[in-house]
Amino acid sequence: MVGDWWSLLLIRETARGRHRFDALQEELGISRKVLTERLTHLVETGVLEKVPYQDRPVRHEYRLTERGRGLLPVLLSMQDWADRWVFGDGSLTGTADEGSAEARRVAALAGERLPHLTLPGHRDGTPVDPVAAGAATVLFCYPATGAPSPLPDNWSDIPGTIGCTLENRLFGEAYEDFRAAGAEVHGVSTQRTDEQRVFAVSEGLPFTLLSDVDLHLAAALRLPTFRAGQLLRLKRAVLVVDRDRVVRHARFPVADIPAAVAEALAQVRRLADGD
Repeated sequence: MVGDWWSLLLIRETARGRHRFDALQEELGISRKVLTERLTHLVETGVLEKVPYQDRPVRHEYRLTERGRGLLPVLLSMQDWADRWVFGDGSLTGTADEGSAEARRVAALAGERLPHLTLPGHRDGTPVDPVAAGAATVLFCYPATGAPSPLPDNWSDIPGTIGCTLENRLFGEAYEDFRAAGAEVHGVSTQRTDEQRVFAVSEGLPFTLLSDVDLHLAAALRLPTFRAGQLLRLKRAVLVVDRDRVVRHARFPVADIPAAVAEALAQVRRLADGD
């Protein structure tokens, strides 16, 4: 059903928010004939569905079904493998070099629009739009916290994994400053909401943690990941998104956590001042 490489690329691009025929053709450089054939195949197999967006004449968008969204972990696993074994040296790491393919991919997010999606929030699992209604939203992605579930063996030996609790605490301490600048803050990890809830309560976090356990946000933004304990984990990154869902600031890798928090606050204040 998805063995053709064009099909996988179409799934990737629809996850990124490109739903219309012309946008898909422009992004992928695919012929109209081949694109029509692949889209028809993915609709017939239930991976995509056609959704009308215009009446006269009738035009459709192509959106992932639940079956299609179930393929996102496959895409992220392939991306993770390529980052480690094709573009990297094969070492397991929760970070990357400044000049790496991952760093360039995250830097290129500036100016891109985050597609509409929801992630379960830690408080009761209610779906939450990662982008809040204020002037800006800070999304900080982190691998995992050690409470309440134990972390994988040798976790601290993986570069980039240490500091998740510190990062949450620092964003928590600066939360009122972010709010004063008209911004909301969300922490994002691939941990389950029940795990996030215990941690958030124990730390007294004032903001909502979002669970990307199904990798919807990671797929939408092609975020860097690494596999540890048989799970894909988000590498540490900080994004600032404006009210129009446009990424205005993207920091990866994050080598200095306090500096990254201060940098995000400075970016938010610039947005508030109209820059």
